[in-house]
Amino acid sequence: MSKFCPVYPKPAKSRASLLWMFFRKRHSWLSGLFERSYHMKMGHVHLPGLDLYMINEPSLVRKVLIEQAERFPKHALLDRILKPLLGSSIFTTNGETWQRQRSMMDEGFEHARLKTVFPLMNAAAQAMLDRLDTVADGRDYDIDIEMTHVTADIIFRTIMSVPLEGEDAKKIFEAFLRFQEMAPRIALPIMYKLPRWMTPWLDSMKSRKAAEEIRSLLATFIRPRFDAHRSGIPSEDQDILAALLDAKDKNDGTGFSFEELLDQIAMLFLAGHETSASALAWAHYLMTMSPEVQERMHEEVVAVAGERELMFTDIKKLELVGNVMKETLRLYPPVGFFAREATEATLMRNKKIKPGASIMISPWLTHRHRKLWERPDEFDPDRYQTDASRESLRCAYMPFGQGPRVCIGAAFAMQEAVLILAQLVRRYRFTTIPGYQPEPVGRLTIRSDNGICLRIERRQIVPSQNAASSLSTAFQT
Repeated sequence: MSKFCPVYPKPAKSRASLLWMFFRKRHSWLSGLFERSYHMKMGHVHLPGLDLYMINEPSLVRKVLIEQAERFPKHALLDRILKPLLGSSIFTTNGETWQRQRSMMDEGFEHARLKTVFPLMNAAAQAMLDRLDTVADGRDYDIDIEMTHVTADIIFRTIMSVPLEGEDAKKIFEAFLRFQEMAPRIALPIMYKLPRWMTPWLDSMKSRKAAEEIRSLLATFIRPRFDAHRSGIPSEDQDILAALLDAKDKNDGTGFSFEELLDQIAMLFLAGHETSASALAWAHYLMTMSPEVQERMHEEVVAVAGERELMFTDIKKLELVGNVMKETLRLYPPVGFFAREATEATLMRNKKIKPGASIMISPWLTHRHRKLWERPDEFDPDRYQTDASRESLRCAYMPFGQGPRVCIGAAFAMQEAVLILAQLVRRYRFTTIPGYQPEPVGRLTIRSDNGICLRIERRQIVPSQNAASSLSTAFQT
């Protein structure tokens, strides 16, 4: 296959001054990286309000995220940034609070078995196809918007048993874009320990307003169900919300309060749609730049399912589609960094880490590390067939995190992504727009600052003899 290196922010030759970094990172934290960032095992930068260590060495990453995770809790700065939107959810809490919440969330999320939620995912995917059929005539289109809509729709259906309609989807998309844009502007003054009169009160206000819009929309769906459950009114809904309403603390038997429930649903909504939307949008960019790969994906889906409706058992058979998603998550991990805080003194690569120091682990850097991957900047979904890449996957691949705080919905997200990509490449062909190039920015997630724009045209599916044979085999297994 023809290979290419997809766009990413060109790193500076050397580390910039603290002042220059401040202004560059206000727009995107990716802008503060320099060439050595992609080679080093461990880096250190001292900011006025933060002593920060960037960890890339796999053994140290394992120490922080897995072996001694309790000594490196989530950083307090994350709570400061995300609290308006996520409240006190498992994404930012630590210690006993996190353990209680995670135990109850695991109980509730157990309901989201992959086979159980597959029909709900497929219904959302079908609604997506109906929307795209109206533009699939060779027109230019920003697929980023549609990926945000369909992933949010899937979350609404699986959590609350309701579809997400157009106006609500648009409202959430626009509100979260504003919330993301404000995040680095709020964080940097804290990191640089600027005086209170220099804090960005207007940015904070915009952030809170965007968060309130999203939480208010979620609350309109949650409140009636919560009140009915507290009143003992039985519900016919068999979704994640129903399971979370029934979840009880193993120690005292209490359930989630309304605010706690809203916090956790907001977290599931953010983690379940924003991160998946980011990855799926980038997958489209990679496919349009690799027509050969896109055609092979199309052929694989037709060979497995022909023109019939995709089934749960088809997902594991779509190996290339899965590898394209895996490679997308390597090149554009939705969450580009994990922030932790040292609670006690420790030694790393002969550096004395003091209590309170910030530990940053960056999937973006680890996935593109020059010493951990072959051809790290190249898009190659076939790389996962080699022994070298299998070793890299084992020690240097973490799009969903690692250890006890690994993403609760990782398998859910992969099933969703493969299903959506399979539906799309079977029905449409995506091509590039001359002169267009996306602009990756790192905020809360890694998105394109100017969308993911492409052209869509409807395919004419003509199943081959091999596809018909594969279809017959699929129905027999």
